[in-house]
Amino acid sequence: MRDTWGRTIDYLRISLTDRCNLRCRYCMPSDVPSVGHDEILRYEEILEICNAAVSLGINRFKVTGGEPLVRKGALSFISKLTALPGVCDVTLTTNGQLLNKALPVLCQAGVSSINISLDTLSASQYANLTGGGKLDVVLSALRQALTRPVRIKVNAVLLEETVSQILPLAELARDWPLDVRFIELMPIGCGRQMKGVPVGEAFSRLKQVWPDLSPCRHHGNGPAVYYGSTSLTGHIGFIGANTHQFCHSCNRLRLTSTGVLKPCLCYEQGISVRDIIRSGLPDRQERLRQAVTRAIMAKPEQHQFSDASRITEHKTMNQIGG
Repeated sequence: MRDTWGRTIDYLRISLTDRCNLRCRYCMPSDVPSVGHDEILRYEEILEICNAAVSLGINRFKVTGGEPLVRKGALSFISKLTALPGVCDVTLTTNGQLLNKALPVLCQAGVSSINISLDTLSASQYANLTGGGKLDVVLSALRQALTRPVRIKVNAVLLEETVSQILPLAELARDWPLDVRFIELMPIGCGRQMKGVPVGEAFSRLKQVWPDLSPCRHHGNGPAVYYGSTSLTGHIGFIGANTHQFCHSCNRLRLTSTGVLKPCLCYEQGISVRDIIRSGLPDRQERLRQAVTRAIMAKPEQHQFSDASRITEHKTMNQIGG
Protein backbone atom coordinates (compact mmCIF):
# COMPACT_ATOMS: atom_id res chain seq x y z
CA MET A 1 0.00 0.00 0.00
CA ARG A 2 1.22 3.52 -0.80
CA ASP A 3 1.08 6.46 1.59
CA THR A 4 0.13 10.02 0.61
CA TRP A 5 3.74 10.68 -0.48
CA GLY A 6 3.85 7.73 -2.87
CA ARG A 7 6.00 5.50 -0.67
CA THR A 8 5.26 1.76 -0.56
CA ILE A 9 4.69 0.68 3.06
CA ASP A 10 5.47 -3.01 3.39
CA TYR A 11 7.33 -3.31 6.71
CA LEU A 12 6.08 -3.42 10.32
CA ARG A 13 8.31 -3.36 13.41
CA ILE A 14 6.60 -5.19 16.28
CA SER A 15 7.57 -4.47 19.89
CA LEU A 16 6.69 -7.52 21.98
CA THR A 17 7.52 -5.88 25.30
CA ASP A 18 8.95 -2.73 26.84
CA ARG A 19 10.88 -4.86 29.34
CA CYS A 20 14.56 -5.72 29.05
CA ASN A 21 17.22 -7.64 30.93
CA LEU A 22 19.72 -4.81 30.31
CA ARG A 23 19.63 -1.11 31.17
CA CYS A 24 21.34 0.63 28.25
CA ARG A 25 21.75 4.29 29.15
CA TYR A 26 20.47 5.68 25.83
CA CYS A 27 17.42 3.41 25.80
CA MET A 28 16.11 2.10 29.13
CA PRO A 29 17.81 3.34 32.31
CA SER A 30 16.78 1.79 35.62
CA ASP A 31 14.27 4.51 36.53
CA VAL A 32 11.94 3.87 33.56
CA PRO A 33 8.74 2.17 34.82
CA SER A 34 7.44 -0.88 32.95
CA VAL A 35 3.99 -1.04 31.38
CA GLY A 36 1.36 -3.05 33.24
CA HIS A 37 0.68 -6.62 32.08
CA ASP A 38 -2.92 -5.92 31.01
CA GLU A 39 -1.78 -3.07 28.78
CA ILE A 40 0.46 -5.31 26.67
CA LEU A 41 -1.02 -6.93 23.59
CA ARG A 42 -1.49 -10.68 23.77
CA TYR A 43 0.22 -12.73 21.08
CA GLU A 44 -3.04 -13.71 19.40
CA GLU A 45 -3.93 -10.02 19.24
CA ILE A 46 -0.64 -9.16 17.56
CA LEU A 47 -1.24 -11.92 15.00
CA GLU A 48 -4.67 -10.46 14.21
CA ILE A 49 -3.08 -7.08 13.60
CA CYS A 50 -0.45 -8.71 11.39
CA ASN A 51 -3.21 -10.41 9.39
CA ALA A 52 -4.82 -7.05 8.74
CA ALA A 53 -1.44 -5.58 7.81
CA VAL A 54 -0.68 -8.42 5.37
CA SER A 55 -4.00 -7.87 3.62
CA LEU A 56 -2.81 -4.30 2.90
CA GLY A 57 0.56 -5.36 1.49
CA ILE A 58 2.71 -5.30 4.63
CA ASN A 59 4.57 -8.61 4.43
CA ARG A 60 7.90 -7.94 6.19
CA PHE A 61 8.16 -7.91 9.97
CA LYS A 62 10.81 -7.09 12.56
CA VAL A 63 10.33 -8.47 16.08
CA THR A 64 11.85 -6.24 18.73
CA GLY A 65 11.32 -4.88 22.24
CA GLY A 66 12.64 -3.89 24.85
CA GLU A 67 14.28 -7.26 24.61
CA PRO A 68 11.82 -9.57 22.82
CA LEU A 69 13.31 -12.80 24.17
CA VAL A 70 12.54 -11.90 27.79
CA ARG A 71 8.83 -12.28 27.11
CA LYS A 72 7.53 -15.76 27.81
CA GLY A 73 6.28 -17.45 24.65
CA ALA A 74 8.21 -15.18 22.27
CA LEU A 75 9.66 -18.09 20.29
CA SER A 76 6.24 -19.69 19.80
CA PHE A 77 4.86 -16.36 18.62
CA ILE A 78 7.71 -15.91 16.13
CA SER A 79 7.07 -19.38 14.74
CA LYS A 80 3.39 -18.52 14.22
CA LEU A 81 4.27 -15.19 12.61
CA THR A 82 6.64 -16.74 10.08
CA ALA A 83 3.91 -19.28 9.20
CA LEU A 84 1.22 -16.64 8.70
CA PRO A 85 -0.05 -16.72 5.09
CA GLY A 86 1.36 -13.84 3.08
CA VAL A 87 4.35 -13.15 5.32
CA CYS A 88 7.57 -13.14 3.30
CA ASP A 89 10.19 -12.11 5.84
CA VAL A 90 10.60 -12.07 9.63
CA THR A 91 13.69 -10.76 11.41
CA LEU A 92 14.66 -10.23 15.05
CA THR A 93 16.57 -7.59 17.01
CA THR A 94 18.07 -8.72 20.32
CA ASN A 95 20.78 -7.79 22.81
CA GLY A 96 22.07 -11.36 22.56
CA GLN A 97 21.97 -12.21 26.25
CA LEU A 98 19.33 -14.94 25.72
CA LEU A 99 20.09 -15.76 22.11
CA ASN A 100 22.12 -18.95 22.46
CA LYS A 101 19.20 -21.09 23.68
CA ALA A 102 16.77 -19.46 21.25
CA LEU A 103 18.81 -20.03 18.08
CA PRO A 104 17.54 -23.52 17.16
CA VAL A 105 13.88 -22.48 17.32
CA LEU A 106 14.49 -19.18 15.52
CA CYS A 107 16.23 -20.94 12.66
CA GLN A 108 13.65 -23.70 12.47
CA ALA A 109 10.93 -21.04 12.31
CA GLY A 110 12.62 -19.46 9.29
CA VAL A 111 13.79 -16.16 10.75
CA SER A 112 15.93 -14.72 7.96
CA SER A 113 18.10 -12.29 9.92
CA ILE A 114 19.11 -11.59 13.52
CA ASN A 115 20.35 -8.16 14.57
CA ILE A 116 22.54 -8.20 17.68
CA SER A 117 23.00 -4.92 19.53
CA LEU A 118 26.66 -4.43 20.43
CA ASP A 119 28.14 -0.96 20.94
CA THR A 120 31.59 -1.88 22.21
CA LEU A 121 34.02 -4.80 22.44
CA SER A 122 35.40 -3.59 25.78
CA ALA A 123 33.92 -5.80 28.51
CA SER A 124 34.08 -3.07 31.15
CA GLN A 125 32.59 -0.44 28.87
CA TYR A 126 29.87 -2.85 27.78
CA ALA A 127 28.94 -3.52 31.41
CA ASN A 128 28.87 0.21 32.11
CA LEU A 129 26.73 1.07 29.09
CA THR A 130 24.26 -1.77 29.61
CA GLY A 131 23.94 -1.72 33.39
CA GLY A 132 25.87 -4.93 34.00
CA GLY A 133 25.59 -6.88 30.75
CA LYS A 134 28.07 -9.67 30.01
CA LEU A 135 30.04 -9.16 26.81
CA ASP A 136 31.25 -12.76 26.70
CA VAL A 137 27.64 -14.00 26.59
CA VAL A 138 26.90 -11.85 23.53
CA LEU A 139 30.08 -12.89 21.73
CA SER A 140 29.36 -16.56 22.44
CA ALA A 141 25.87 -16.17 20.96
CA LEU A 142 27.33 -14.33 17.98
CA ARG A 143 29.76 -17.16 17.25
CA GLN A 144 26.99 -19.75 17.56
CA ALA A 145 24.68 -17.73 15.30
CA LEU A 146 27.34 -17.66 12.59
CA THR A 147 27.14 -21.46 12.40
CA ARG A 148 23.43 -21.26 11.57
CA PRO A 149 21.68 -20.58 8.23
CA VAL A 150 20.69 -17.02 9.15
CA ARG A 151 22.11 -13.60 8.28
CA ILE A 152 23.77 -11.90 11.24
CA LYS A 153 23.97 -8.14 11.70
CA VAL A 154 25.72 -6.31 14.51
CA ASN A 155 24.08 -3.00 15.42
CA ALA A 156 26.38 -0.42 17.03
CA VAL A 157 25.00 2.94 18.15
CA LEU A 158 27.58 5.67 17.56
CA LEU A 159 28.31 7.32 20.92
CA GLU A 160 30.97 9.88 21.72
CA GLU A 161 32.30 7.59 24.44
CA THR A 162 32.65 4.59 22.10
CA VAL A 163 34.48 6.29 19.21
CA SER A 164 37.54 4.14 19.95
CA GLN A 165 35.40 1.06 19.28
CA ILE A 166 34.49 1.91 15.68
CA LEU A 167 37.46 0.07 14.19
CA PRO A 168 37.38 -2.98 16.53
CA LEU A 169 33.68 -3.45 15.78
CA ALA A 170 34.21 -3.04 12.03
CA GLU A 171 36.92 -5.69 12.20
CA LEU A 172 34.23 -8.23 13.05
CA ALA A 173 33.21 -7.89 9.38
CA ARG A 174 36.83 -8.40 8.37
CA ASP A 175 36.98 -11.74 10.15
CA TRP A 176 33.41 -13.06 9.93
CA PRO A 177 30.63 -13.21 7.30
CA LEU A 178 28.35 -10.69 8.95
CA ASP A 179 27.24 -7.07 8.62
CA VAL A 180 28.38 -4.44 11.12
CA ARG A 181 26.02 -1.46 11.05
CA PHE A 182 26.86 1.88 12.65
CA ILE A 183 23.74 3.78 13.69
CA GLU A 184 23.40 7.41 14.65
CA LEU A 185 22.01 8.04 18.12
CA MET A 186 18.33 8.93 17.94
CA PRO A 187 17.41 12.14 19.80
CA ILE A 188 14.53 10.29 21.45
CA GLY A 189 13.98 9.66 25.17
CA CYS A 190 17.25 9.22 27.04
CA GLY A 191 19.19 9.63 23.81
CA ARG A 192 18.57 13.38 24.05
CA GLN A 193 20.95 13.59 27.01
CA MET A 194 23.84 11.78 25.33
CA LYS A 195 26.28 12.82 22.62
CA GLY A 196 26.35 10.86 19.41
CA VAL A 197 28.72 10.67 16.47
CA PRO A 198 27.68 11.19 12.82
CA VAL A 199 28.07 8.26 10.43
CA GLY A 200 30.33 10.42 8.27
CA GLU A 201 32.99 10.41 10.97
CA ALA A 202 32.79 6.63 11.32
CA PHE A 203 33.03 6.22 7.56
CA SER A 204 36.10 8.50 7.37
CA ARG A 205 37.88 6.50 10.06
CA LEU A 206 37.17 3.20 8.32
CA LYS A 207 38.05 4.53 4.87
CA GLN A 208 41.59 5.11 6.17
CA VAL A 209 41.86 1.40 7.00
CA TRP A 210 40.01 0.08 3.94
CA PRO A 211 40.51 2.63 1.12
CA ASP A 212 38.55 0.51 -1.32
CA LEU A 213 35.29 0.69 0.70
CA SER A 214 32.57 1.03 -1.92
CA PRO A 215 28.78 0.75 -1.97
CA CYS A 216 27.33 -2.72 -2.45
CA ARG A 217 23.89 -4.26 -2.70
CA HIS A 218 21.20 -3.52 -0.13
CA HIS A 219 20.72 -6.09 2.65
CA GLY A 220 17.35 -6.43 4.35
CA ASN A 221 14.29 -4.22 4.80
CA GLY A 222 15.72 -1.13 6.47
CA PRO A 223 17.55 2.05 5.45
CA ALA A 224 21.18 0.98 5.96
CA VAL A 225 23.69 1.80 3.21
CA TYR A 226 26.25 -1.02 2.88
CA TYR A 227 29.88 -1.01 1.84
CA GLY A 228 32.25 -3.79 0.92
CA SER A 229 36.01 -4.20 0.57
CA THR A 230 38.27 -6.89 -0.83
CA SER A 231 39.72 -7.13 2.69
CA LEU A 232 36.35 -7.76 4.37
CA THR A 233 34.59 -11.09 4.74
CA GLY A 234 31.32 -9.34 5.56
CA HIS A 235 30.03 -5.80 5.02
CA ILE A 236 29.85 -2.50 6.87
CA GLY A 237 26.60 -0.54 6.98
CA PHE A 238 25.62 2.95 8.06
CA ILE A 239 22.25 4.25 9.24
CA GLY A 240 22.41 8.03 9.42
CA ALA A 241 18.86 9.13 10.23
CA ASN A 242 20.06 12.50 11.53
CA THR A 243 22.67 13.48 8.94
CA HIS A 244 21.57 11.44 5.92
CA GLN A 245 17.80 11.61 6.00
CA PHE A 246 16.13 8.70 4.19
CA CYS A 247 12.49 9.65 4.76
CA HIS A 248 11.85 9.67 1.01
CA SER A 249 12.19 5.88 1.01
CA CYS A 250 10.67 5.08 4.43
CA ASN A 251 8.67 1.86 4.16
CA ARG A 252 7.63 1.20 7.75
CA LEU A 253 5.15 1.43 10.58
CA ARG A 254 5.83 0.57 14.21
CA LEU A 255 3.52 -1.34 16.55
CA THR A 256 4.20 -0.67 20.22
CA SER A 257 3.73 -3.36 22.84
CA THR A 258 0.61 -1.52 24.04
CA GLY A 259 -1.03 -1.59 20.61
CA VAL A 260 -0.26 1.81 19.11
CA LEU A 261 0.61 2.05 15.42
CA LYS A 262 3.25 4.75 15.01
CA PRO A 263 3.71 6.33 11.57
CA CYS A 264 7.01 8.04 12.48
CA LEU A 265 9.53 7.75 15.31
CA CYS A 266 9.87 11.52 15.59
CA TYR A 267 6.30 12.27 16.57
CA GLU A 268 4.03 11.24 19.43
CA GLN A 269 1.15 10.74 17.02
CA GLY A 270 -0.16 7.19 16.80
CA ILE A 271 -3.30 5.15 16.26
CA SER A 272 -4.34 2.75 19.01
CA VAL A 273 -5.71 -0.61 17.88
CA ARG A 274 -5.92 -2.28 21.30
CA ASP A 275 -9.53 -1.28 21.95
CA ILE A 276 -10.52 -2.36 18.45
CA ILE A 277 -9.05 -5.79 18.87
CA ARG A 278 -10.53 -6.23 22.35
CA SER A 279 -13.98 -5.03 21.35
CA GLY A 280 -15.20 -8.50 20.45
CA LEU A 281 -17.02 -7.03 17.45
CA PRO A 282 -17.42 -9.38 14.48
CA ASP A 283 -16.08 -6.75 12.08
CA ARG A 284 -12.93 -6.00 14.06
CA GLN A 285 -10.67 -7.33 11.28
CA GLU A 286 -12.08 -4.70 8.92
CA ARG A 287 -11.72 -2.08 11.66
CA LEU A 288 -8.09 -3.11 12.06
CA ARG A 289 -7.57 -2.76 8.31
CA GLN A 290 -9.00 0.74 8.50
CA ALA A 291 -6.73 1.61 11.44
CA VAL A 292 -3.63 0.35 9.62
CA THR A 293 -4.70 2.35 6.57
CA ARG A 294 -5.10 5.50 8.69
CA ALA A 295 -1.63 4.98 10.17
CA ILE A 296 -0.12 4.62 6.70
CA MET A 297 -1.89 7.74 5.46
CA ALA A 298 -0.76 9.66 8.55
CA LYS A 299 2.92 9.15 7.77
CA PRO A 300 4.57 12.58 7.51
CA GLU A 301 6.77 13.55 4.61
CA GLN A 302 9.84 13.59 6.87
CA HIS A 303 11.05 13.67 10.47
CA GLN A 304 12.47 16.75 12.20
CA PHE A 305 15.30 15.27 14.27
CA SER A 306 17.50 18.25 13.39
CA ASP A 307 15.15 20.56 15.32
CA ALA A 308 14.62 19.40 18.90
CA SER A 309 11.67 21.76 19.36
CA ARG A 310 9.72 19.87 16.68
CA ILE A 311 10.25 16.38 18.16
CA THR A 312 7.00 15.57 19.95
CA GLU A 313 7.82 11.97 20.98
CA HIS A 314 8.96 11.91 24.62
CA LYS A 315 8.79 8.19 25.38
CA THR A 316 11.95 6.12 25.75
CA MET A 317 13.01 3.80 22.93
CA ASN A 318 12.00 0.66 24.82
CA GLN A 319 8.46 2.03 25.22
CA ILE A 320 8.21 2.79 21.50
CA GLY A 321 9.99 -0.28 20.14
CA GLY A 322 13.69 -0.28 19.32
